[in-house]
Amino acid sequence: MFLRRFCCLRSFLPVTGPRVLARCSFEPHQKYSRSISTVITRFPTLSQQNASNNQQSGSKNGDTFPSSIDDRILRYLESLRTEYYALKVADKVEDKDCRRMMAMSQVVEMYEQRKIIVDNLSSLNEMSSEKDDDMLQLMREEKEAYSGILARLDSEIMHCIMEMDEEQDYSSLVLEVAAGVGGQEAMLFARELLDMYACFADYKEWEIEVYQTEDTELGGIRHAFMIINGRDAYKFLKFEAGVHRVQRVPSTEKSGRIHTSTATVSVIPRLDDASIELNEKDLKIETKRASGAGGQHVNTTDSAVRIVHLPTGISVECQTERSQIKNKEIAKQKLIAKLTQIQMDSRMNTTQSMKKSQVGTSLRNEKIRTYNYNQDRITDHRIEGGTTHNLKGFLQGNDQLEGMIRNVQYQHRKKQLMEIINRNVETCK
Repeated sequence: MFLRRFCCLRSFLPVTGPRVLARCSFEPHQKYSRSISTVITRFPTLSQQNASNNQQSGSKNGDTFPSSIDDRILRYLESLRTEYYALKVADKVEDKDCRRMMAMSQVVEMYEQRKIIVDNLSSLNEMSSEKDDDMLQLMREEKEAYSGILARLDSEIMHCIMEMDEEQDYSSLVLEVAAGVGGQEAMLFARELLDMYACFADYKEWEIEVYQTEDTELGGIRHAFMIINGRDAYKFLKFEAGVHRVQRVPSTEKSGRIHTSTATVSVIPRLDDASIELNEKDLKIETKRASGAGGQHVNTTDSAVRIVHLPTGISVECQTERSQIKNKEIAKQKLIAKLTQIQMDSRMNTTQSMKKSQVGTSLRNEKIRTYNYNQDRITDHRIEGGTTHNLKGFLQGNDQLEGMIRNVQYQHRKKQLMEIINRNVETCK
C-alpha cells in the first residue's frame, strides 16, 4: 500500500533519471509537477496550513466568506462535481451545457486530485505506528510533499471558483451611452465614455460597430449605441451599466466652479436571431374539409389543416392548397411566424426593463462611479477600496479600466459565491 501511494505521489513529480515508476490510474494536472525538495521548501506542512486556515477563516457561522477550503467549500465543490458528471452522461446536451461543463472541468479535475491526496494523507496518518526508521523517514517526506501539493491545490481551487461566473454569458452585446443631467457638459462626458469603451474594445481585441450617434455642436453626444462582439465581452462590460458621474470645471465656466454631470450606460445582451423549433409532440394537428368556393374538391377532400401549439395554445389554419401536405407546411410556417413574433416581443420587453433597471432616472445621486477631475480620481462606489488615480489614463480604456472592472467582478463573484455556499448549507440541514 505504501508503494502504491508513493507511486501516486511520484505521478505529480517529474522523472529525473532513467528509472520510471508506475503511475496511478489518474492523469495529474501538469501545474503540480515539481520535485519533492521544491514542494517542501515552497509550501507549509499540513499542520502549519491548518493552523493558518483556522486563523484566517474566523467564525464558521456562515457569515464570513471562507479564505480557504472548509466544509462549506467542499460541499460546493461536490455539487459542481455532481452537476458536471450529470451533464456528461446526459442524452441531450445543449450549447449552454457544453459551456457550463468547460467552466467546471478544471475545478472538478483539481477537486478529484485533492480527494486522492487527502485520502493518501489519511492513510499515512494511520501508519504512524511504523517501527522502521527508514520507512518513517520516507513517510515523513511523502507527507511533507503531499501537504505542499495540497496547499497549492487549495489555492488554485479557490482562485478558479472565484474566476467562475455562474451567470449566462453572451457573445454579443449592445452598449448604449446617453447624456444625463448637466446639459452640454453631460453630453461632452457621454462622448468621453463612448470613446473610452471603443478604446477598451480595441484593447481587448473585440469587434465593434457604432450604429447610431446623436452629436452636438460642441462635440458631445446626446445618445449613442454600438454593438460589441467578442469573447467575455459581456462578462466584462455588464458591470459598466449604470450612472457615471463627472465632477470638473467645464471649459465654458468662467468663475471656476466645479460642475457635477452624469451620463448613463446600459449593457444589453444581444441574443442570436430568433429561431423556433417545432416539436411534433407539442403540436395537435387536425384535418377537415375545406370550406368556401372551390367546387367539388372543397366538399370531398380533407385538405384543410388546423395546428394547435399545445404549450402556448396558439392555433393556425390553412386551406389554400388542394394538397393536405402543402397546407400543413404553410400552417407550420404561420405558426413559426407567430411564435417568433411573441419571442421578439418578449425580448424587447426584457431589454427595456433591463435598461431601466440599469440606468435608473440618471440623477446625480444614482451613481456607480465618479470621475473627479480636480482630484485626478476615479471612485467606484460599489466596492471597498474602489478608488484609483490617473484619470486621463483611465479614460484611454486600457489596463487601468480592466483592473477596475476585475475588482468589481471579484467582489460580485464573492457575494454570489457566498449566497450559493449558504444555500448549500441550508439544504444540508
